[in-house]
Amino acid sequence: MSVRVLVDTEAPTLRVATPADADAVHALIAAHLDEGRLLPRTRTEIAGHASRFVVIERARALVGCAELAPLSPSVAEIRSLVVDAGARGQGVASRMVRELTRRARYDGFDRLCAFAHDPAFFVRAGFSIVPHTSIQEKIVRDCASCALFMACGQHALVLPLYDSVFDASTGGIVDDLAVAYAH
Repeated sequence: MSVRVLVDTEAPTLRVATPADADAVHALIAAHLDEGRLLPRTRTEIAGHASRFVVIERARALVGCAELAPLSPSVAEIRSLVVDAGARGQGVASRMVRELTRRARYDGFDRLCAFAHDPAFFVRAGFSIVPHTSIQEKIVRDCASCALFMACGQHALVLPLYDSVFDASTGGIVDDLAVAYAH
């Protein structure tokens, strides 16, 4: 008796999205809206911000996407992080978050934030849970106009992107010199 082993010979590829990916990214996001963890996005919005997205492609199909959205000159947000159910548990989300973290540092942001119903993934990636009010940029840009404002059930998470100390109790960055003189 012979045994045939099927091997996925095409490794998942991480790349920057293009406007041509807008339909596939939109479909991936729309397919996961029922989980109640994402905000809807329009194709036009996705196409207009395509270069802010990274995607994971396997066998010419998108299995993951995430966006690095600037909230201010110093704060960016990881949003629309989606992994197809069939690709979960394979490191797809981690690869995208690592890449967006690298891009946020390169682009000169001081902090990277995310909002999640289940914060465990982001905590494992080095983010800290903070009060929502510590990310005023997000509140002004998105939360204040949302029907679920103050009742969304999401956790605010922050990752400092340089060598200062992040104070989770205030949501602020403590200057390196202040820390040095305090000891």
